[in-house]
Amino acid sequence: MRRPKLADTMRDYSWPLFRADALAGVSVALVALPLCIAIAIASGSTPFVGLVTAIIGGLIISATSGSRVQIGGPTGAFIVVVYGVIQDHGMDGLIVATIMAGIILTIAGFFRAGRLIALVPEPVINGFTIGIATIIAASQLQDALGLSVGKVPADMIPKIDALWAARATFSPVALGVTAATVAAILLLRRWRPRWPVLVIAVGLASLAVIAFHLPVDTVGSRFGALPSGLPAPHWPQVSASRLVELLPSAFTIAFLAGVESLLSAIVADRMFDGHHRPSAELLAQGYANIVTPLFGGLPVTGAIARTATNVRAGGRTPIAGIVHALAILTVLLVAGKLAGALALPALAAVLLVTALNMAEPEKWREHLALPRDELLLLALTLLLTVFADLTIAIGIGVALGLLLRWWKGRGAAPWTPRGG
Repeated sequence: MRRPKLADTMRDYSWPLFRADALAGVSVALVALPLCIAIAIASGSTPFVGLVTAIIGGLIISATSGSRVQIGGPTGAFIVVVYGVIQDHGMDGLIVATIMAGIILTIAGFFRAGRLIALVPEPVINGFTIGIATIIAASQLQDALGLSVGKVPADMIPKIDALWAARATFSPVALGVTAATVAAILLLRRWRPRWPVLVIAVGLASLAVIAFHLPVDTVGSRFGALPSGLPAPHWPQVSASRLVELLPSAFTIAFLAGVESLLSAIVADRMFDGHHRPSAELLAQGYANIVTPLFGGLPVTGAIARTATNVRAGGRTPIAGIVHALAILTVLLVAGKLAGALALPALAAVLLVTALNMAEPEKWREHLALPRDELLLLALTLLLTVFADLTIAIGIGVALGLLLRWWKGRGAAPWTPRGG
């Protein structure tokens, strides 16, 4: 079934439901604000682009999603591929690749390809998730340590070489701000998990930078003031040769958006006994990734952490996601200038914690206890993700995983992938 969940939930909608959805939407917006800014910066773009992505993409996904509680926006999984595309083809190239990915997702949704996620082996998902987390953490070392590097290479080994070459510019103050923000996030999550932890931690760190005149970069010092409104849509320059050149990146973006959104919907279903529609979910991702880049936005998908926050905060219909997008728009229109005061080491801390959560260290012992072939598949996917290319990692990982599944299926039962 391809009908959006919004159409179903509106039949018996009520004021009590709206109050719960509105509170949940505002809560998620407070979580999303610093995250979207940090993800955009790490992707080689600007803070404003991250907020635009959350507003436009989040609104479209909530309105058309196959899940009642899905929250859309930019996510850490895209940082690797987006940074590489911007480095090689510029922001205009990313826009073209994302629109192509949206078309691919729309076609996949039309042909009901959402159920194919069960064919992706869990070791492959875990391997490239840990690999992406490793790359995200490495990408934050420049701001976390206050290094003056300039343009950081996209590939891991040249990136580490460039960071090491700039070690003389290390700033103990920047490291202190980063460490204090990480500690605040982790402690507040344990002490007051229902509070907007990211906003509080980043806000306090940024206030300390201003109050004590600490010599660290801020959003305003590096990127200037944020615009106070949404940009007008524009169509990028397209040619046949450019489409061919960007096609591998488009498939990677489409794969990541499809897998992450479907995993997010599965996680949400388990939290409140829901039932998402995979085909409608892929169509929603397709629509969002066609329209959002026309406003200069990044690739967008269902965000697992924000969706889980929405469910825990009481959101039960797509109205919560719509409120989340409108709340971020309100902040951009009314208080966008405040974002210029955010300290970049504090935002780096947000992504370092995000990378830690993605890597799920509490599950590493389970990974090490896997059968040898599955552990090797996980390790290979991880290494290819970090040191080769995400497209290669996904292609080889899935191909080997399906081959192993076929081989094991001849004798013993194959493993069950996450969400299968």
